Amino acid sequence: MTFRPLHHICAKKGWINDPNGLVKFKGKYHIFFQHHPYSNQWGPMHWGHVVSEDLIHYEHLPHALTPGDEMDRDGCFSGSSIVVEDTLYVVYTGFIWDKENELNNRQIQCLASSKDGVNFTKHGVIINSNQLPDEFLKTDFRDPSVFKENDTYYLLAASKRKTGGGAILLYKSKDLYNWEFVNDILTHNSEGKMIECPDYVKDLDLLLYSEQDFPLESTHCFNIHSTEYVLGKFDESYKFQESSKKTLVDYGFDYYAPQVIKDGNIMIAWLNMWDRDNPSSVDDFAGQLSVPRKIRIEEGVLLQEPIIYGTKTRELNIEEIVEGNILVGAIKLDVDELKSLNFELRVGKNEKTLFYLKDDEFYFDRSSSGIQLSGAEKDELSLKGIRKMPYRKAKKTEICLVFDRNSIEIFVNGISSSNVIYPSDTSDKYTLKIISKSARFIEYKCE
Repeated sequence: MTFRPLHHICAKKGWINDPNGLVKFKGKYHIFFQHHPYSNQWGPMHWGHVVSEDLIHYEHLPHALTPGDEMDRDGCFSGSSIVVEDTLYVVYTGFIWDKENELNNRQIQCLASSKDGVNFTKHGVIINSNQLPDEFLKTDFRDPSVFKENDTYYLLAASKRKTGGGAILLYKSKDLYNWEFVNDILTHNSEGKMIECPDYVKDLDLLLYSEQDFPLESTHCFNIHSTEYVLGKFDESYKFQESSKKTLVDYGFDYYAPQVIKDGNIMIAWLNMWDRDNPSSVDDFAGQLSVPRKIRIEEGVLLQEPIIYGTKTRELNIEEIVEGNILVGAIKLDVDELKSLNFELRVGKNEKTLFYLKDDEFYFDRSSSGIQLSGAEKDELSLKGIRKMPYRKAKKTEICLVFDRNSIEIFVNGISSSNVIYPSDTSDKYTLKIISKSARFIEYKCE
């Protein structure tokens, strides 16, 4: 038995977390990620690197960035990419750790570039911790996200206020090397203790970020660490004017730090969660990236559509019950007037994963999915292995479930729930019971 995924990006060996620097450059998609190659636990971060022409088949390349220079001796943390003429630039956070006093830790913003997208030259520090306003902590200043408007470059970076709460700071530059502070862009107060991995998608007026350490009494998020979005625009003073309330990007157990390829608006995230145990360590890896998703905004809501592939094994109109077996692939449903739905997935001896509709909400239940997981959940239902997702009703309900050896990503009318599971490889059966006016069922298998 192996938990190593077949169509999700993971490291050949070691730990991974956040996707970094997602970009299309010279005809290929470049996907970088936080990687510790020497352990299945988090450690000094490298930039892992894969490329793809279709976001389905991937080629692993050598590390784009490795720690060891003075400005990043203890880690090359998360960042982003931008293409300028024929050059790929990446901005990232260099980490300097003081083993004797963590208050002396420093996180600083650095620059590197490449002409071929494979070999990178470091250019040193571009924003030092002394360029932080006094009210922000120098120990928490990371995850730069760069974009250009007219003839000016802008950079978002995550930080933490000394008085508590996360922040997103904006800097500007004419040349990518020299930066000046503009403002703290958020107009609402952070509920958590730290904000991470901001990403601005100008075409969609979309601001993504991940927030750590929500208070237990918060009803906004079910994970202690969650990913959110707000819609809005930058005003003339480059304060971000929000036009929506903050909303969860994903309603599953395992989705964090998404980033968007701006060419096509394709989003990828870390398909795992902090404070999670990792049974995949038996296969000498921990962590993977989510399936790529095309994103759009419709009626003020972020909607997601997975990029899937596989061999269509059957297509049929169903009235009530479908049975089959699938380990890696996808199931798609188009349903008219959905009244009842009950999926039993990855069913085997003493194992099953449930997805069902109840009281106009969808439920995902991994309490009997196989190896039991603990992690950064806080509400009573989640602690039992159950998670709700809203039902965005429409005349036709579109459902897609994407399977891999240790994950199920669910999409219902563009709303997603992403989850890691660890069943036996013999748990490959499923049963779908559905009551509706009509339903079209398609099964895809990936080999």
